Amino acid sequence: MDPIKNQISAIDPLTVDPIPEPNGEEALHRILSGSTVFSDTRSTPVVTSLEDRRRRKARIAGGLLLAAAAVTAGILVASNFETVSSNPLPAVTMQSSTPTPTPSVTPTPTATPTVSPSATPTATATPTPTQSPTPTTPPVAASAPVVPPVQAPTSQTYTFPDGHLSFTYPVGWSIRVEQGPFDPPGTAEASRIVTVFDAAGAEVARVFNGNYGDGTGGWVKRTVYDRAVVPGVVSSTSPNDPVQFGFFAHQSALMTHPGEEAPATPLDETPTYIMDVRLTSEMQAGETGSGINQIRVPNGIMSAYAIFDPAKQPAFATPEAAKAWMNTTQYAQLKAMFLSLSYK
Repeated sequence: MDPIKNQISAIDPLTVDPIPEPNGEEALHRILSGSTVFSDTRSTPVVTSLEDRRRRKARIAGGLLLAAAAVTAGILVASNFETVSSNPLPAVTMQSSTPTPTPSVTPTPTATPTVSPSATPTATATPTPTQSPTPTTPPVAASAPVVPPVQAPTSQTYTFPDGHLSFTYPVGWSIRVEQGPFDPPGTAEASRIVTVFDAAGAEVARVFNGNYGDGTGGWVKRTVYDRAVVPGVVSSTSPNDPVQFGFFAHQSALMTHPGEEAPATPLDETPTYIMDVRLTSEMQAGETGSGINQIRVPNGIMSAYAIFDPAKQPAFATPEAAKAWMNTTQYAQLKAMFLSLSYK
């Protein structure tokens, strides 16, 4: 039997210990025909009146009606539960432990539900409280090797035919090679005069190497403005007397002998400016012999000197002008060329 029906039958008062219904006419006859003796020592039988019976039946009927309504409601609720469970909603997995407020759903009066396409969810990695993101070191890009820029050459080299003497001169300058003096006969091939021209084409220097030499000298008063050792050349006859580059001025003077009275003024007060390469002993300041710029080397003679404009006498108007020329580019280029002389 259905469990709900069993519960209803169990609460039916008519089925639990029924009291026999007394006969009303018989009771009335006893009341009218005989005397009634009342006693408190004996319990009086309970007599249910007709009104009570009607009320009781009404209560029973009401209980049955309520029971039927409860059964009907239970069936309806069960049917609704069955409808909901037949179409379960998709389960939602929450990523965070923080409670999320549930949005309220407002029913829309549409007959046919419209399914809206949802965007594909993007998974976002959320670090747990016990895990800390580990900083990653960005990869170090391999640096390309630094290549120094190629610099254009600033000088060029000339070497004499026999391969012994050489020097460098600025790019843009030019040279002219000529046959030099020679003695004895048969040594011409080893004698050369190299004339150097600057970028404007002006003759600025001469370098000689060969088996020949000459020169004259006198008494002068020398003023030295600049000097430096030429490391690439060593005299074959005076190896302990360094070869030097120098820029200086000469003033001719009369050499006095012991016991003679010195002249009041020099023979010539006009200075002669010289830039050349010579032994250190022949570049002393003060009154001395003029000396020569010829240096003995294994294959003969070497000489190198600057050429000033012959139209200018003297080459510089004043000593101060000569000193100012020392700060020019041309002076630096000529000095570097003489210091580059090398004999092998």
